[in-house]
Amino acid sequence: MDEVGMDLTGRLMADMDPRLLEFLKTKVDSFVKWDLIRFFHENPYTTDTAANIARYAGRSPEKIRDDLSDLAESGVLEKSQLRDMTVYSLTADPEIRQLLERFVEASADRQFRVKAIYHIIRGTTR
Repeated sequence: MDEVGMDLTGRLMADMDPRLLEFLKTKVDSFVKWDLIRFFHENPYTTDTAANIARYAGRSPEKIRDDLSDLAESGVLEKSQLRDMTVYSLTADPEIRQLLERFVEASADRQFRVKAIYHIIRGTTR
């Protein structure tokens, strides 16, 4: 399909790496998750509670608890019990870690960020 026939979303996403687009659509579908991805990228050996992660990420525990669970369910994070506490850590899966690395690197590019922001906003308004 030529560019004239594509809708705005199609044009915005046409030149995005398909694996990064899929990662964005299925794993990083909110700004909170984007912040959490960035946090775990910068702190790959962290294993901590939602309350502590929230403090370090500049978010409230109530705002991130569901997103941490979603990221664990999607395989980005690992969720485990440490005595009576639920803790989260970055997955050991090398493929997911590589995608996360590529996503964070791509996020340094303004055009990629604009496209990703558009996708997240569009996804939250559906």
